[in-house]
Amino acid sequence: MSSIRKPTNDERDNGTLRAEPVFALSQQLVNAVSVFANHHDPPKAVRNGDDAFPFPPCGNFTLEEASIDDMQHAMSAGRLNATQLLECYTDRVYQTQEYINSVLQLNPDAPHIAATRDRERQDGHVRGPLHGIPFMVKDNIASRDKMQTTAGSWALQGSVVPRDAFVLSKLRDAGAVLMGKSTLSEWADMRSNNYSEGYSGRGGQCRSAYNFTVNPGGSSSGSAVGVAANVFAFALGTETDGSVINPAERNAIVGIKPTVGRTSRNGVIPESTHQDTVGTFGRTVRDATYAFDAIWGPDSRDPASTSQPLQRGGYASLLTNKQALRTATFGIPWDSFWVYTDMEQRAKLLSFLSLLESAGAKVVNHTEITDFKTLVSPNGWDWDYGTTRGYKNESEYTYVAVDFYNNIAEYLSELENTDVRTLQDIVDYNYANDGTEGGKPYPDGISAFYSGQDGLLASLATGGVTNKTYWQALGFCQNKTRNGIDDALAHNHAAHGLSALLVPPDVGQSYQIAAQAGYPMLTLPAAMHSESGMPYGLALMQTAWAEDKLVKWGSAIENLVSSQGKKDGLGRALPKWQGYLRRNIPVINA
Repeated sequence: MSSIRKPTNDERDNGTLRAEPVFALSQQLVNAVSVFANHHDPPKAVRNGDDAFPFPPCGNFTLEEASIDDMQHAMSAGRLNATQLLECYTDRVYQTQEYINSVLQLNPDAPHIAATRDRERQDGHVRGPLHGIPFMVKDNIASRDKMQTTAGSWALQGSVVPRDAFVLSKLRDAGAVLMGKSTLSEWADMRSNNYSEGYSGRGGQCRSAYNFTVNPGGSSSGSAVGVAANVFAFALGTETDGSVINPAERNAIVGIKPTVGRTSRNGVIPESTHQDTVGTFGRTVRDATYAFDAIWGPDSRDPASTSQPLQRGGYASLLTNKQALRTATFGIPWDSFWVYTDMEQRAKLLSFLSLLESAGAKVVNHTEITDFKTLVSPNGWDWDYGTTRGYKNESEYTYVAVDFYNNIAEYLSELENTDVRTLQDIVDYNYANDGTEGGKPYPDGISAFYSGQDGLLASLATGGVTNKTYWQALGFCQNKTRNGIDDALAHNHAAHGLSALLVPPDVGQSYQIAAQAGYPMLTLPAAMHSESGMPYGLALMQTAWAEDKLVKWGSAIENLVSSQGKKDGLGRALPKWQGYLRRNIPVINA
């Protein structure tokens, strides 16, 4: 529907809703669909971790692991342009899609957008570091163009959004090239409590290139997997509780999860207004920061974003090197989170800390989250931990379930070309289309949604009522976690506090506490498990609006690891495509 209305001049410029000859549009749609056909020779059988998917040539430019700066330098020198860059990344999609399934839909407007950016460069107009750089957004971030926005659900197929999400419009303004939509866990993990991470009815199962059989991380699965496998340069994801940090750390990339309100949620399919935030993925801190710099800022359509403090000069100016670590003091909440690491991971992370100390950083142990014995589940991530303890009025899930009921109705009310207006409509659709959407629990439903749609049903049961229990739960979780993190950062009431708390994000309770507080985190690649081949990270945690500290110290640590940590197996490593012929559903939670 949206492709036939008369476009505005602005829409012609950014490549959305463009009127064009029928053949040209048809050919683009054929190209977009054909991404799901394998145009490459099958990967040859490999042993001992050899790469089964060597990166296709990109002319004379080495695109695999290329940074955004590398791409910009090549384009400035005339050795590469945005159109060629898009073609090379699209070729990588063709090569990997039937295996990792990181892409849900390609953007038929992308070639036009890239060509427009090339003309701008030829005319001497370069918008910034993202000019001409291809990227993906999670399929819950709205785009008013020829693509769908569905949160992976067939229920929203054909619906038309009123506008681009604010964060996407800012990336368009920054000159980046929207390559398509990435796969995700359906409804950003809200629909089920026992499910296959990275699966959606519309998108199928996303798989990590590090190990095809296990949880790829989610719910922003495709965004993280694609960046890690060099399928696109950077990506956007969303987080309510772990959905940026978790897939980033499980795919050996950098994830920036901002303070709630630092990035607008307008145009993002919601889960909880109190915890939702839009974050960025990159293979380096610099790349993730360039993306973050483009999307943060106030938006009148998201009240939570309008009172944020100004960050003069943005965040990229804060990027630094290992020399800065001589003035850093990091806290270790050992009893709060570190005690839950496995022995192999703990040994490797402790060597990481030793490396930091060798660079001049101070590391202070036992900077604990206040009341961690009450707040932190000893049995893994549990967003209903308050109820587990017998106190529903101290549970995150109590208010998230209510928020989703109300927030999704508000979002659906603005859509065109759909009869889906309420959570009840979504639930009914899943029951009516059980073979694809798994409305019923397995075996009556499908194995990917093993518990059916119990998450949606729990939200439906609340009726969206913000009662006394709701407000008590919200107040308890927000106040307790904020005070707990702030107390830890102000260790012994030091004059300037700690530079950051260092936490093991593979322990899901760590990002859960930050999620309830609405506080920012940044995760860095740390190492890989010897048996599973799956990566894990080291994350920095800070207080509200302290993304500047995360960028500064994250870039300093990354620089140290890249120059001195590789010999010890620290930092980012390329995927080994373990189990690339396996197709188990559900994936293994390991």
